[in-house]
Amino acid sequence: MPVGIEAWIVQIPPVTRAWLALSVFTSLAVQCQLVTTLQLYYSFRSAFINAQLWRAVTTFFYFGPISLDFVFHLFFFMRYSRMLEESSFANKKADYFWLLLLSSVMLLVLSPLFNLPFLSSSLAFVPIYLWSRRHPSTPISLFGLFTITAPYLPVALVAFSWVLNGTWKAAAGDLAGCAVGHIGWFMRDVWTREMMGGKSFLSEPPVWLKRLFGE
Repeated sequence: MPVGIEAWIVQIPPVTRAWLALSVFTSLAVQCQLVTTLQLYYSFRSAFINAQLWRAVTTFFYFGPISLDFVFHLFFFMRYSRMLEESSFANKKADYFWLLLLSSVMLLVLSPLFNLPFLSSSLAFVPIYLWSRRHPSTPISLFGLFTITAPYLPVALVAFSWVLNGTWKAAAGDLAGCAVGHIGWFMRDVWTREMMGGKSFLSEPPVWLKRLFGE
């Protein structure tokens, strides 16, 4: 592997890097027919009644077959997850992992309502939404066509996903991710600061998790 690519990978923050690697590996495994999507999708019955617990994890790493939609979601997730981890969660690996873990649990609960067997794109919208809220005045150029401010980024990406897939149902997962991202932003930024609610398990990782990450 070229040194330039190795250096680029090493520069990606650890939580985002692990998520990216697992996502690419999962899609390649399906593409090479090492596993099938029927072995990876999530349903409450399969995961918890039939004791196929791995489905509650693999659902967050499969972005679909190698395609334009795959590249679209992976690019934006990696870009904004990296920027969020490098800024708001710099040297706070446990905090960022806790945010993603709680968001994953909420998405698993919401999954039956939206009929979502795969929740990778939904989870990817959580860091995008949180980053956009924490950088409200940042201008963003979308594909070099037009410029918007950061808070409108999730809406623009949901609309683009809708156009790319041709149906509104295709954007349901992205909307679920925005909803969970809003809850995460509210509990971490609004509740703890403006409403003086103080920190809680929804905004602060447990001590054992911090120790696990060496913090």
